[in-house]
Amino acid sequence: MAGIYIHIPYCKQACHYCDFHFSTNLSYMDDMVRMINMELIQRVDYLPAGQSIHTIYFGGGTPSLLSTKHLESILGTIAKHYKIDLLELTIETNPDDLKKEKLLALKSIGFDRMSIGIQSFQEEILEFYNRAHTAEESLNAIDLAKEAGFQKLSIDLIYGFPSATHNSWEKDLSQALLLDPGHISSYCLTVEPKTALGTWVEKGKFEPATDEFAAIQFEMMLEKLTASGYIQYEISNFGKEGNFAVHNTNYWKGVPYLGIGPSAHSFDGSNRGANVSSNHAYITAIKSGRGAFAVEEMNEEDLLNEYILTGLRTIWGVDLRLLMLKYKVDLLSLKKDMVDQLEREGMIHIESQALTLTKKGRLLADSIASALFI
Repeated sequence: MAGIYIHIPYCKQACHYCDFHFSTNLSYMDDMVRMINMELIQRVDYLPAGQSIHTIYFGGGTPSLLSTKHLESILGTIAKHYKIDLLELTIETNPDDLKKEKLLALKSIGFDRMSIGIQSFQEEILEFYNRAHTAEESLNAIDLAKEAGFQKLSIDLIYGFPSATHNSWEKDLSQALLLDPGHISSYCLTVEPKTALGTWVEKGKFEPATDEFAAIQFEMMLEKLTASGYIQYEISNFGKEGNFAVHNTNYWKGVPYLGIGPSAHSFDGSNRGANVSSNHAYITAIKSGRGAFAVEEMNEEDLLNEYILTGLRTIWGVDLRLLMLKYKVDLLSLKKDMVDQLEREGMIHIESQALTLTKKGRLLADSIASALFI
């Protein structure tokens, strides 16, 4: 089992919080698609031999900016050069791109899962984020996608927008549950350097929400989504039974994947690496045949700690038997004092050789993982 991630590095405009790699200059899109196809061919032997491609994910950026012809070209290259046994074909979209013709075209070329970057249903918040879509387009996106035949849908929401009350977040959650997409991914508004938001904070023009404020909204989300039948199968991801994202789940479970396009990351099961985060440098490197990918060597300790970090974020937790079989590590003995303390504090739960986070522990997932690192 393996996956392919395609990074499409284009957006109509720059969201004020985003630090992903993208460009608002769309003039080299044809050239970029040709290079993506070329890189797919150049790196056909990256994944372990015999691996079938079970998931393909178009992310970005804004993949829905690509034409049907562009998408068919990339999918055609994958089909020609890779062993395909597809379980899921996903594309990230923005509400302003979801016109009936576009949706029907995406459906016709095989996409069966759509992730829609809504972020909020409040007009003033969307304007602050500098999103390209309106609140009305947010409201209509799910219905339009369902009418086009998409049954596996996900929406992205952002919590932690600073305010005197939690009313806006309450409205966003209520609206999301009314639309009932089946899958909701939600992330806290964070201030990243080299973004508009980061600059505003440096200049004292914006004050982010406190950790306590964001934690309250996280708990509100957990309570409301769980009560509506959504399962928190990963810290930031909630899905109804049968609607978990296969591609993303494989990331957290350590399944190998090939990342194609500028800034795309890859993992072959032993080492990670990433492509150069520059459209011009990427195109130049792929054209020259030397490639745009740099390997990040990982030793056994790196892989073990990464498994602890990602495993704890999921409902499946850390498989203690796997740690013993694969890494010869008895975590409960090696970290006995810390494990005992975390159990006493109600942060973790151990059952059937699986170490998972409790509801309380999910608020501190990264720090708990760090405390258990080898």
